[in-house]
Formats: sequence, structure tokens, C-alpha cells
Amino acid sequence: MTALVAPLPVRRMAPAAVPTFSVIVAAFQAAETIGEALESALAQTLPPHEIIICDDGSTDDIGGAVARFGERVRLLRQEHRGPGAAKQTASEAASGEFVVVLDADDTFHPRRLEALGEAAAARPDLDLLTTDALYEVDGIVVQCCYGSPSEFVTKDQRRAILERNFIFGAAAIRRVRLLDAGGFNASLGRLDDWDCWIRLLLAGSFAGLVNEPLYRYRVRRGSLSFDRAADLRQEVRMLERARTNPHLLPDERSLLGHSIRAARNSALSAEAEEAVRHALPGRRRLLASLAAARGIPARRRLVAISALVAPRLAAGRLRRREPHDRLFEPAIRQEQVVNHCGRVRDRTSSSGSRSSSSSLP
Repeated sequence: MTALVAPLPVRRMAPAAVPTFSVIVAAFQAAETIGEALESALAQTLPPHEIIICDDGSTDDIGGAVARFGERVRLLRQEHRGPGAAKQTASEAASGEFVVVLDADDTFHPRRLEALGEAAAARPDLDLLTTDALYEVDGIVVQCCYGSPSEFVTKDQRRAILERNFIFGAAAIRRVRLLDAGGFNASLGRLDDWDCWIRLLLAGSFAGLVNEPLYRYRVRRGSLSFDRAADLRQEVRMLERARTNPHLLPDERSLLGHSIRAARNSALSAEAEEAVRHALPGRRRLLASLAAARGIPARRRLVAISALVAPRLAAGRLRRREPHDRLFEPAIRQEQVVNHCGRVRDRTSSSGSRSSSSSLP
């Protein structure tokens, strides 16, 4: 069996039967890519219980793209409401013991469900299971999701999930626990997975990692988003929603407040950086707010003050070091090497660890 990284069990337990897996696919404008995703789900050494696709209001021919699979897949349709809503619709329609997320752009390794099944049978106390993944940019693998197994937290997962999302998003979730926790939030465009993991872990669930890259997470240059400020503002809203969770303990509430302040400061820093780089109106106000913000590291505060004094110099420095250029360095050099030192920015949701650091020099 592949190595499983997970919290120690709270009691001895006998192995359980391998559960059934419903593969759920949220699809929006994915007619060109969904065929390969479905082929990978159907090619599993442990066949899925079912494959459910939720078309999230696409205007392309998603029906035609999946027609060749016949009764091997089930296609649901809804008005466009976002990936969280599509995953929730598919989860509610599923009948497997676990639902397994597959993005319409991505593929499973043939052994992914088998490995997840072995892990679920060995540790029936785990309600949330994921695997490592390969990140691929324009057909070239650039890195793994987890640089080392230690990046997947096993001690005090409740507190850890309030600080960062350490669970890769294409996970297998025990369906009963998922629905009991409220499922995927339709109002969150990018962070529905992290929000869901917070609610599951605070409600008493535990998560495990199959330490093998059994998922291929694909991005294309044209589909990547570099609006860090918008991503971080949404992170703030998602974490603020967690304040109302009835399972939060007093010390966890304090930790959550710290995480919200850190995300808020990172959003402010990203906004200020963008305003300085492009000489946008309001940049002096943003820099002043950043310089005065509580909890800002001293170096970043000094940078903000320097940019207030010499905005043209700061703008020139930022333009010379566009932060997203570094993402594509491995692909540009045609190096098909897994780089363990960083992460490709998520194209639709926050998967793996978040980064709250600023690109201000």
C-alpha cells in the first residue's frame, strides 16, 4: 500500500471494506477537455461507482463532448452558479460512500481510486482523503503539490486549517459527513474547497494524504489568473464567515482572527503593489494604509514608506520583476522536472497551501 500521511488514530480499529467512490465533475466551458478527464476516470484499476458531471451553465457543446460515453456517465445541468454550486449539485445526486472531485481540465492516474480505497479501508476514521498531484503548465510538469510529506499537517488539523489550506482540493470526501457539514458553498468562486475543509475538520473529521502524485493538475497560460488582490480579498471573506462556526474553540477563534488580519494585510499589500506598478489613482492612500496597518512586517512597512517618497522608482522596480513570470520559468526552459520549491497559482480554487507573502520588493 502507498504511504499514508495522517493523524494517529485515537483508538485501535479493524480495517474496513473498500468504500464506493462517486466521481463528481464540475464543468463550465469544458467541452474541449472533459473527454480526457472522463477517460481517466473510466480507466481506473478500481472502477468508480458512478461518474456524475454537473454542467454549470456552459454555452459550448458539453453534451456532445460526453455523448460518446453513453450510460457510463451521468450529465446534470444547471444555470451558471460557480464551481462550488456544481460540485454540490453532483454531490447531492451521488450515491457512493465517498465523492471524489475531478476537475474537467484534469486527469486521474489509473491507480488513484485504488490507492484512495486502500487508505479508506485501512483508516475508516478518515473522512477526507487526498493524494499528491503533479502541476502541469502547457503540457509540461513543473512541480508537485507537496514538496515533502511534512507539508501535509497531521497534528492539530483543526488549528492548521484555519491558517492555511494544506489539503489538495481534488479530494475524496465521505459523502454523509460532507452533506452534514453543509457541502460546498455556492457563494465562493475560488475557495469553496478550503471553506468546506474548515467546516469538516471543525466538526470532528480527520484528513489523510496518500503520498503519491496520482492526479495531474493542468493549467494553460491563458487560463491563469494573477489578480492576487482579488484572491486575497475573497480569502478574507471566507475566513470571516468561519467566525460564525459553532464548533470554534476560544483559542481557535483567536487564531482565526490572526489569519484574517494576515490575509487582509496581504490583500492590501497586493492592491498597493498593483497600484504602484501601473500608477493607478489612490496609490498613495493604499501605501499609507499599508504603512500604518497592524501586523505588517517591518521590511514591508519600510518599502511602503519608500514607495510613498519615491513612487516612480518603486514602480520601475516592480515592472522589472513581474511576479508571475517566475511561474513559467520551468516551462519556458522546457525542463520537465518536478520543482518542489513553490506552487503554481490555482486557476479556479485554492488548492494546496496559500501564500500570503507580498511581491513588493
